[in-house]
Amino acid sequence: MQQVNTRKGSEDERLTGATPEVSVVMPCLNEAETLAICLEKAQRALRAQGINGEIIVADNGSTDGSQEIAVRLGARLVNVGPKGYGNALMGGISQARGRFIIMGDADDSYDFSRLLPFVEKLREGYDLVMGNRRLGGIKAGAMPFLHRYLGNPVLSGIGRLFFRSPVGDFHCGLRGFTRSAYDRLDLQTTGMEFASEMVVKSSLLGLRIAEVPTTLSPDGRSRPPHLRTWRDGWRHLRFMLLYSPRWLFLYPGFAMIALGLLGMLWLYPGPRQLHGVSFDIHTFLYAALLVLIGFQTVSCAVLAKVFAISAGLLPEDRRLNQLCRYVTLEWGLLVGAILVVMGLGASLYAVRVWEQASFGNLQPAQTLRTVIPAVLMLLLGCQIMLTSFLLSVFGLRRKGAKPA
Repeated sequence: MQQVNTRKGSEDERLTGATPEVSVVMPCLNEAETLAICLEKAQRALRAQGINGEIIVADNGSTDGSQEIAVRLGARLVNVGPKGYGNALMGGISQARGRFIIMGDADDSYDFSRLLPFVEKLREGYDLVMGNRRLGGIKAGAMPFLHRYLGNPVLSGIGRLFFRSPVGDFHCGLRGFTRSAYDRLDLQTTGMEFASEMVVKSSLLGLRIAEVPTTLSPDGRSRPPHLRTWRDGWRHLRFMLLYSPRWLFLYPGFAMIALGLLGMLWLYPGPRQLHGVSFDIHTFLYAALLVLIGFQTVSCAVLAKVFAISAGLLPEDRRLNQLCRYVTLEWGLLVGAILVVMGLGASLYAVRVWEQASFGNLQPAQTLRTVIPAVLMLLLGCQIMLTSFLLSVFGLRRKGAKPA
């Protein structure tokens, strides 16, 4: 449960009907060393530019007196119980009254006196305005070597590739957005992934995104930062993979299917030699297994995409909707049945060959070239039919959730 302490000035504004244009939200966990300077910079910036604004400190359980500092300096204090960076921000943003919201860390690594470029872009009609530390500069000692030259560039590059995002710095902690855009995003993650989720969903929904140069300075705290390099880096990467079934499942699945089929076709006539190495029926079996795993991976991509859309985690996909109109349950059952019949036919042929040998010993290297494809077709046929039924269940759920 969130407990809100509001300073008297904000109460007076609410009573007189004065609604702030900008809400500055600062997540806070034991930031007593730097919170005051951040609040003072933000207050000066709002006054200097004549911006009607409010400042919210979303405290996540500080024990160093951060709450008293926030109240004393005139900020609105929101006490957020559930732990986590995302929880703190969602708690603070839920109490924000401004049309525009600017969020930033309270460790004095970002200059809150430079809020105007964010406000100007938001006034121009952009939905999300990201700070870009690569454009604004990273001061000496402000970012660990691994973060600067490996973690942030790699994760930002993956984000641009996976989601076709225009953002060059996915993890800048200073950013602004409109209230209406935030409500559309329906963000869910409670930890450090919150920052990635905001950019990913904004890109997927086609929101207008801009960037402004932002300088990163060494934070003013004497204690280590809350960020953990490998743990939080993996959480960001895992989030982006889970939000992109294409790159996690679809593309690897198609690659495995293609490689497996090529291997089977190459080995079907008989043993092969390559650079002095012999390949025979055992490799043929593993190639068939690769096809099967590839098909299962592609099925996971489709199922994950449909489920994520049904659950509201991803926006509607026009191409997927078109595909679902043509690839129906009946179509899937027909294709699956054809493969099962072909597999049974190949199996009967193998039995016929065995019968001709008086049901005695056979040459595995020859007979398995028929048996393995037969078993593969039987398995693929059954999987296609079962997957078709499961997709139909998801389809019923989607129709029930959004009646015409």
